[in-house]
Amino acid sequence: MVVTEGIPRRQPGREAGARTYARSLPIVPVRARGLTIEGADGRRYLDCLSGAGTLALGHNHPVVLEAVRKVLDSGAPLHVLDVVTPVEDAFVTELVRTLPPGLARHARVQFCGPAGRDAVAAALRLVRTATGRPGILAFTGARHGTAPADAGRTVPEADVTRLPYPQDYRCPFGVGGPRGAELAARWTESLLDDPLSGLPEPAGLIVEAVQGPGGVVPAPDTWLRRIRQITADRSLPLVADEIRTGVGRTGAFWAVQHSGVTPDVMVMSKAIGGSLPLSVVVHRDDLDPGPSDATTGHVRGNQLAMAAGTATLAYVREHRLPERAAALGARILSRLHGIAAEIPCVGDVRGRGLMIGLELVQPEGGSRGGARGTGEEDPTGPKGRTGDGDGTRPPEPAGAPAPPPPAPGLAAAVQRECLRRGLIVGVGGRHGGVVRLLPPLTITDEQAAAVVDRLADALEAVARKPGDGTGPAGPAGPVVPAGRTPVPRTPAPRPTAQESP
Repeated sequence: MVVTEGIPRRQPGREAGARTYARSLPIVPVRARGLTIEGADGRRYLDCLSGAGTLALGHNHPVVLEAVRKVLDSGAPLHVLDVVTPVEDAFVTELVRTLPPGLARHARVQFCGPAGRDAVAAALRLVRTATGRPGILAFTGARHGTAPADAGRTVPEADVTRLPYPQDYRCPFGVGGPRGAELAARWTESLLDDPLSGLPEPAGLIVEAVQGPGGVVPAPDTWLRRIRQITADRSLPLVADEIRTGVGRTGAFWAVQHSGVTPDVMVMSKAIGGSLPLSVVVHRDDLDPGPSDATTGHVRGNQLAMAAGTATLAYVREHRLPERAAALGARILSRLHGIAAEIPCVGDVRGRGLMIGLELVQPEGGSRGGARGTGEEDPTGPKGRTGDGDGTRPPEPAGAPAPPPPAPGLAAAVQRECLRRGLIVGVGGRHGGVVRLLPPLTITDEQAAAVVDRLADALEAVARKPGDGTGPAGPAGPVVPAGRTPVPRTPAPRPTAQESP
């Protein structure tokens, strides 16, 4: 019998201060299935963090467990470096089947160390070797498998040039929409073509189609196509970071597919291992340096992760979960749009598929709450600053004021209130002010309704408190602002036989 009593009290004195999620989520999980986690105290939680996006099928999905047991029962070696095995062959076959066709026809698969940062380091080393050039282009707000404090360890920071990433709510050019995206593309093009830019000769450009730690910011599709054209015209390899966005998360199997872009290199981790540590680089065959003794990490032959990954990839593909994520994500965004319109401290709601963020702001400046949508320009025209949406949000007039300051204290308070209501959410973004939802792709409509209801209750509770929302938590349960008609809440779903821990 595992003794759980006293674990939260003991561990801070045993583990390093580098712990992150444990500080904001003081629970001790003992069982889990699907969307549901049960703590040692017997409480159940709806997990909308999903291992920071690692659990595409949720906790302990039957097809993943079956795949892992099959390897264990077979007596096969569990770790063999990069020696080929039947398990690895099956994984590569299924992975290539899911790739954008233009890359699949010319793909080479490289296994790395188990973390996303290992794959990023391998991909950037690949393009530097292939081109013979030292520099790397990346975008503001991107981490690419690293934390802010150690972002320079993947590539020497002196060799990295940061470019403006287009977004509407906090547009670096102050205009947003198609105009902001066009200016961001022009900036990139000008920098590459200016002989006196001081830019280290670039070996490649790495980009996320939806920034995750940067605050759940979808890239406009036309901007991403423009970036693809800019890099292709200059023989500059384009590296797509799909660590957080891959395997159906955004409503397409790979997030770059929304724009129709085919990158030269794709970096994959998190969901690719089916809940176990695994990272992979897929690249065009003409970038392959050939036989080399350069190591890409010794922990790169994990047979259990490959088996779990194969099962996950096949299940997502066969059950059309990307399409499901797109449809359900749009409905969740629509509901959050309505909730945000009534809560001044919610400055922005945005996302793609089941990758959703709510940016919390200081309410003194008023609310700009609403749903930022799918990463494509707003069809309502050039006057608005909401050009990243799906047309459900009205355009703002030209010269609209800057958004209110971000409120990381409010975001942390919302996370705490969610936890008190049995909901696990993440917090991130450039200023730590974005509440992030990353539910498994298997979430049901009933569960999604319960998630939104609990989140709405948490937002309302924090909005009613004085100050920045960092004080002691108030009473759990629905809190209705004065003068507002209570919104009927969907009761938390009872776990099904498959989900019951």
